[in-house]
Amino acid sequence: MFRIIMSLSGALFALALVFNAQPASAGEDENNDYRTFYQDGKVEYGKIGDSYTADLVLYLAGNQFMVMEELVKDFMKKHPNIKTTYVETIPPGQIFKGQILKQGKINGKKTAQNPDVFASVNLGHLKKLKAKKLMDKYKIYTHNKLELMVAQGNPKGIKGPKDLARDDLVQSHPNPLTEGIFKFYGSAMLKDMGLYEKITANAKCKSCWAIEGKTWFTQRHHRETPERIEKGQADVGIVWTTEIIEAKKKNRKIDGVSIPASLNKGDVVGYAIGLLKTGRNQANGMHYVGYLRTKAAQDIYASYGFVEANAKELMYKPLP
Repeated sequence: MFRIIMSLSGALFALALVFNAQPASAGEDENNDYRTFYQDGKVEYGKIGDSYTADLVLYLAGNQFMVMEELVKDFMKKHPNIKTTYVETIPPGQIFKGQILKQGKINGKKTAQNPDVFASVNLGHLKKLKAKKLMDKYKIYTHNKLELMVAQGNPKGIKGPKDLARDDLVQSHPNPLTEGIFKFYGSAMLKDMGLYEKITANAKCKSCWAIEGKTWFTQRHHRETPERIEKGQADVGIVWTTEIIEAKKKNRKIDGVSIPASLNKGDVVGYAIGLLKTGRNQANGMHYVGYLRTKAAQDIYASYGFVEANAKELMYKPLP
């Protein structure tokens, strides 16, 4: 009997080790990236079908998820004729490739290919929509910069991006396929330092080990990286400064390590937005794009750590 108990205990211990070694999920609250806002202030989550029926449909770069409730509620107060607004905040590459250019599914449900408004951290996405005659104008409405997320108290003593070359760190970075933060900016930073191959082994995947046990590529970094760091599954990850501010507001057990201006890409990161010609609600979409240039909208973004766009950037103009 003693041997049986000991064998069972050992098996359970081994199972626990396996379970704890599994990669973090994209986040238990993933449906928070799909929200429907109502004129009375109510918010509902995960109603993917509303992308076909809402009075305004916004597909937006995911890293501004923390701003949307305050922003959209303020916008809707100013436009009482808009009764419902559906907002999706996921990686813009995933939206562009998997939901606008082809029929996509979220949680097994089809999602509309014709949002009224699309925003990305990569102007190239909007230029490609122009080439397909789906969009002709845009504006830059806010800015951001890169920062390193670490565990609370910075137990590994990470001082800056050059420390990413250390062999004792387990890293969690946005994937290079759909997450613009890494595809266009984080990867460029690593290449500027001559560290890209060492850290990524040139892997192109998501929800995967780029380097087994060393560098994890996330599915959706703004939910996954803080979770992995809090669980001790990662020591550091490239994120936006705004995500660290938001996590600390929620008393999550993380801290930030700044990246010098020469590397943080703050001089080139611009959030670009425009109306799709195929959208069902052209007038409402135009109201939203126009609202972003108001002081109220710019102040809301700034309160979450974003950098305000200037008057020239906020002009709605033809895509180059």
